[in-house]
Amino acid sequence: MADLRVETADAIATVTLDRPDALNSLTVPLKEALIAAFADLSRDDAVRAVILTGAGRAFCAGQDLRERLEPDAAPLDVELRERYNPLVRAIHSSPKPVVAAVNGVAAGAGASLAFACDLRIAADTARFVLAFGQVGLIPDSGATWTLQRLVGAGRAAEIALLPDPVSAVDAERFGLVSRVVPAAALGAEARSLAGRLAALSPGALARTKHALHAAAESTFEEALELEARLQGEAGSGPDHAEGIAAFIEKRPPRFGA
Repeated sequence: MADLRVETADAIATVTLDRPDALNSLTVPLKEALIAAFADLSRDDAVRAVILTGAGRAFCAGQDLRERLEPDAAPLDVELRERYNPLVRAIHSSPKPVVAAVNGVAAGAGASLAFACDLRIAADTARFVLAFGQVGLIPDSGATWTLQRLVGAGRAAEIALLPDPVSAVDAERFGLVSRVVPAAALGAEARSLAGRLAALSPGALARTKHALHAAAESTFEEALELEARLQGEAGSGPDHAEGIAAFIEKRPPRFGA
Protein backbone atom coordinates (compact mmCIF):
# COMPACT_ATOMS: atom_id res chain seq x y z
CA MET A 1 0.00 0.00 0.00
CA ALA A 2 1.28 3.48 -0.88
CA ASP A 3 0.67 4.89 2.62
CA LEU A 4 2.44 2.08 4.47
CA ARG A 5 5.96 0.68 4.12
CA VAL A 6 7.05 -2.63 5.60
CA GLU A 7 10.76 -3.37 5.28
CA THR A 8 12.51 -6.42 6.72
CA ALA A 9 16.23 -6.83 7.32
CA ASP A 10 18.26 -8.81 9.86
CA ALA A 11 15.11 -10.31 11.43
CA ILE A 12 13.69 -6.82 12.11
CA ALA A 13 10.57 -5.52 10.38
CA THR A 14 10.17 -1.74 10.20
CA VAL A 15 6.57 -0.63 9.72
CA THR A 16 6.43 3.01 8.59
CA LEU A 17 3.29 5.11 8.34
CA ASP A 18 3.95 6.98 5.11
CA ARG A 19 1.56 9.91 4.81
CA PRO A 20 4.00 12.64 5.84
CA ASP A 21 2.02 15.47 4.24
CA ALA A 22 -0.96 14.49 6.41
CA LEU A 23 1.18 13.86 9.53
CA ASN A 24 0.57 10.14 9.02
CA SER A 25 -3.08 10.52 10.04
CA LEU A 26 -5.14 7.37 9.85
CA THR A 27 -7.57 6.56 7.07
CA VAL A 28 -9.66 3.43 6.64
CA PRO A 29 -7.27 1.94 4.04
CA LEU A 30 -4.24 2.69 6.22
CA LYS A 31 -5.81 1.09 9.30
CA GLU A 32 -6.75 -1.99 7.31
CA ALA A 33 -3.23 -2.21 5.87
CA LEU A 34 -1.73 -1.95 9.35
CA ILE A 35 -3.98 -4.72 10.68
CA ALA A 36 -2.96 -6.97 7.79
CA ALA A 37 0.72 -6.10 8.18
CA PHE A 38 0.82 -6.97 11.88
CA ALA A 39 -1.07 -10.20 11.26
CA ASP A 40 1.46 -11.18 8.59
CA LEU A 41 4.44 -10.24 10.74
CA SER A 42 3.10 -12.22 13.70
CA ARG A 43 3.14 -15.35 11.51
CA ASP A 44 6.52 -14.68 9.86
CA ASP A 45 9.20 -16.77 11.57
CA ALA A 46 11.89 -14.72 9.84
CA VAL A 47 10.81 -11.64 11.83
CA ARG A 48 11.85 -11.48 15.47
CA ALA A 49 11.18 -7.84 16.34
CA VAL A 50 9.08 -5.03 14.89
CA ILE A 51 9.62 -1.26 14.81
CA LEU A 52 6.61 1.04 14.30
CA THR A 53 7.40 4.59 13.23
CA GLY A 54 6.25 7.45 11.01
CA ALA A 55 7.66 9.20 7.96
CA GLY A 56 8.49 12.89 8.09
CA ARG A 57 7.95 15.05 11.15
CA ALA A 58 5.12 13.11 12.82
CA PHE A 59 4.68 9.66 14.28
CA CYS A 60 0.90 9.72 13.78
CA ALA A 61 -1.59 12.55 14.22
CA GLY A 62 -4.47 10.15 14.84
CA GLN A 63 -7.66 9.96 12.81
CA ASP A 64 -7.76 11.86 9.53
CA LEU A 65 -10.64 14.14 10.48
CA ARG A 66 -11.40 14.99 6.85
CA GLU A 67 -12.46 11.38 6.39
CA ARG A 68 -14.98 11.74 9.22
CA LEU A 69 -16.80 14.41 7.16
CA GLU A 70 -17.55 11.98 4.35
CA PRO A 71 -21.25 11.00 4.17
CA ASP A 72 -20.49 7.26 4.29
CA ALA A 73 -18.18 7.46 7.30
CA ALA A 74 -18.98 4.71 9.78
CA PRO A 75 -20.32 5.66 13.24
CA LEU A 76 -17.44 5.95 15.68
CA ASP A 77 -18.40 2.90 17.72
CA VAL A 78 -18.43 0.84 14.53
CA GLU A 79 -15.10 2.30 13.40
CA LEU A 80 -13.55 1.41 16.75
CA ARG A 81 -14.89 -2.14 16.79
CA GLU A 82 -14.06 -2.87 13.15
CA ARG A 83 -10.68 -1.13 12.73
CA TYR A 84 -9.08 0.65 15.68
CA ASN A 85 -9.65 -2.11 18.23
CA PRO A 86 -8.41 -4.89 15.91
CA LEU A 87 -5.36 -2.75 15.15
CA VAL A 88 -4.29 -2.14 18.74
CA ARG A 89 -5.09 -5.79 19.55
CA ALA A 90 -2.79 -6.89 16.72
CA ILE A 91 0.04 -4.78 18.14
CA HIS A 92 -0.60 -5.66 21.78
CA SER A 93 -1.02 -9.40 21.21
CA SER A 94 1.76 -9.88 18.67
CA PRO A 95 4.15 -12.62 19.80
CA LYS A 96 6.98 -10.41 18.52
CA PRO A 97 8.22 -7.47 20.63
CA VAL A 98 7.07 -4.19 19.08
CA VAL A 99 9.12 -1.02 19.52
CA ALA A 100 7.50 2.37 18.87
CA ALA A 101 10.08 4.80 17.49
CA VAL A 102 8.20 8.05 18.11
CA ASN A 103 9.78 10.51 15.72
CA GLY A 104 7.36 13.41 16.20
CA VAL A 105 3.87 14.18 17.41
CA ALA A 106 1.79 11.19 18.52
CA ALA A 107 -1.74 12.54 18.87
CA GLY A 108 -5.11 10.98 19.56
CA ALA A 109 -5.23 7.44 18.26
CA GLY A 110 -1.64 7.90 17.13
CA ALA A 111 -0.65 8.11 20.78
CA SER A 112 -2.77 5.03 21.45
CA LEU A 113 -0.78 3.09 18.85
CA ALA A 114 2.46 3.99 20.63
CA PHE A 115 0.97 3.05 24.02
CA ALA A 116 0.00 -0.40 22.66
CA CYS A 117 3.63 -1.21 21.77
CA ASP A 118 5.87 -3.08 24.17
CA LEU A 119 8.65 -0.48 24.25
CA ARG A 120 8.75 3.18 23.28
CA ILE A 121 11.73 5.35 22.47
CA ALA A 122 11.28 8.96 21.43
CA ALA A 123 13.13 11.61 19.49
CA ASP A 124 13.79 14.76 21.48
CA THR A 125 11.30 16.47 19.14
CA ALA A 126 8.48 14.03 19.95
CA ARG A 127 5.41 14.86 21.96
CA PHE A 128 2.26 13.04 23.03
CA VAL A 129 -1.19 14.59 23.16
CA LEU A 130 -4.64 13.06 23.58
CA ALA A 131 -6.84 16.18 23.51
CA PHE A 132 -9.95 14.18 22.66
CA GLY A 133 -12.00 16.61 24.73
CA GLN A 134 -11.28 19.36 22.22
CA VAL A 135 -13.26 17.45 19.60
CA GLY A 136 -15.95 16.24 22.03
CA LEU A 137 -14.68 12.67 22.32
CA ILE A 138 -13.01 10.36 24.81
CA PRO A 139 -9.60 8.66 24.55
CA ASP A 140 -9.94 5.37 22.71
CA SER A 141 -8.02 2.60 20.93
CA GLY A 142 -7.03 1.19 24.30
CA ALA A 143 -5.59 4.41 25.74
CA THR A 144 -7.78 4.33 28.88
CA TRP A 145 -6.29 0.88 29.65
CA THR A 146 -2.68 1.24 28.50
CA LEU A 147 -1.95 4.78 29.68
CA GLN A 148 -2.65 4.30 33.37
CA ARG A 149 -0.63 1.08 33.38
CA LEU A 150 2.30 3.00 31.95
CA VAL A 151 2.22 6.13 34.11
CA GLY A 152 -0.22 5.47 36.96
CA ALA A 153 -3.82 6.52 37.45
CA GLY A 154 -3.22 10.11 38.54
CA ARG A 155 -0.84 11.03 35.74
CA ALA A 156 -3.01 9.20 33.22
CA ALA A 157 -6.03 11.27 34.25
CA GLU A 158 -4.04 14.47 33.76
CA ILE A 159 -2.88 13.44 30.28
CA ALA A 160 -6.32 12.13 29.27
CA LEU A 161 -8.42 15.00 30.59
CA LEU A 162 -6.25 17.96 29.61
CA PRO A 163 -5.21 18.86 26.06
CA ASP A 164 -1.64 19.77 27.06
CA PRO A 165 1.11 18.05 25.05
CA VAL A 166 3.57 15.86 26.93
CA SER A 167 7.10 16.65 25.79
CA ALA A 168 9.66 13.93 25.14
CA VAL A 169 11.52 14.95 28.32
CA ASP A 170 8.36 14.68 30.44
CA ALA A 171 7.38 11.43 28.72
CA GLU A 172 10.66 9.90 29.84
CA ARG A 173 10.25 11.34 33.34
CA PHE A 174 6.72 9.91 33.60
CA GLY A 175 7.81 6.47 32.33
CA LEU A 176 5.82 6.82 29.11
CA VAL A 177 8.98 6.18 27.07
CA SER A 178 12.10 4.32 28.12
CA ARG A 179 14.57 6.73 26.54
CA VAL A 180 14.84 9.96 24.56
CA VAL A 181 17.47 10.38 21.86
CA PRO A 182 18.39 13.11 19.36
CA ALA A 183 16.03 13.02 16.40
CA ALA A 184 18.83 12.20 13.98
CA ALA A 185 19.76 9.14 16.04
CA LEU A 186 16.26 7.71 16.51
CA GLY A 187 16.35 5.25 13.61
CA ALA A 188 19.70 3.81 14.62
CA GLU A 189 18.69 3.58 18.29
CA ALA A 190 15.44 1.82 17.39
CA ARG A 191 17.26 -0.69 15.18
CA SER A 192 19.83 -1.30 17.90
CA LEU A 193 17.12 -1.98 20.47
CA ALA A 194 15.17 -4.19 18.07
CA GLY A 195 18.37 -6.03 17.17
CA ARG A 196 19.00 -6.85 20.82
CA LEU A 197 15.46 -8.24 21.06
CA ALA A 198 15.83 -10.18 17.82
CA ALA A 199 18.91 -11.95 19.20
CA LEU A 200 16.92 -13.46 22.08
CA SER A 201 14.74 -16.55 22.14
CA PRO A 202 11.51 -15.82 20.20
CA GLY A 203 9.56 -18.29 22.29
CA ALA A 204 10.83 -16.81 25.54
CA LEU A 205 9.88 -13.29 24.46
CA ALA A 206 6.40 -14.36 23.34
CA ARG A 207 5.82 -16.12 26.67
CA THR A 208 7.16 -13.13 28.59
CA LYS A 209 4.67 -10.85 26.80
CA HIS A 210 1.88 -13.30 27.62
CA ALA A 211 2.86 -13.40 31.29
CA LEU A 212 3.15 -9.62 31.59
CA HIS A 213 -0.22 -9.03 29.97
CA ALA A 214 -1.92 -11.68 32.07
CA ALA A 215 -0.35 -10.42 35.29
CA ALA A 216 -2.03 -7.04 34.82
CA GLU A 217 -5.38 -8.76 35.34
CA SER A 218 -4.51 -11.60 37.71
CA THR A 219 -3.86 -12.25 41.37
CA PHE A 220 -0.36 -12.95 42.66
CA GLU A 221 -1.14 -16.66 42.95
CA GLU A 222 -2.52 -16.77 39.40
CA ALA A 223 0.63 -15.05 38.13
CA LEU A 224 2.81 -17.58 39.94
CA GLU A 225 0.93 -20.49 38.38
CA LEU A 226 1.08 -19.01 34.88
CA GLU A 227 4.82 -18.42 35.27
CA ALA A 228 5.26 -22.05 36.28
CA ARG A 229 3.28 -23.31 33.28
CA LEU A 230 5.04 -21.09 30.77
CA GLN A 231 8.44 -21.83 32.29
CA GLY A 232 7.73 -25.53 31.98
CA GLU A 233 7.01 -25.05 28.28
CA ALA A 234 10.11 -22.94 27.76
CA GLY A 235 12.37 -25.21 29.79
CA SER A 236 11.48 -28.27 27.72
CA GLY A 237 12.12 -26.48 24.43
CA PRO A 238 15.22 -26.28 22.22
CA ASP A 239 15.96 -22.63 22.98
CA HIS A 240 16.63 -23.38 26.65
CA ALA A 241 19.01 -26.19 25.71
CA GLU A 242 20.75 -23.90 23.22
CA GLY A 243 21.02 -21.14 25.80
CA ILE A 244 22.70 -23.45 28.29
CA ALA A 245 25.05 -24.85 25.65
CA ALA A 246 26.01 -21.35 24.53
CA PHE A 247 26.70 -20.29 28.12
CA ILE A 248 28.92 -23.31 28.78
CA GLU A 249 30.74 -22.95 25.44
CA LYS A 250 31.13 -19.16 25.96
CA ARG A 251 29.53 -18.21 22.62
CA PRO A 252 26.43 -16.27 21.52
CA PRO A 253 23.29 -18.42 21.44
CA ARG A 254 21.77 -19.38 18.09
CA PHE A 255 18.05 -19.58 18.71
CA GLY A 256 15.65 -21.17 16.27
CA ALA A 257 12.33 -19.78 15.06
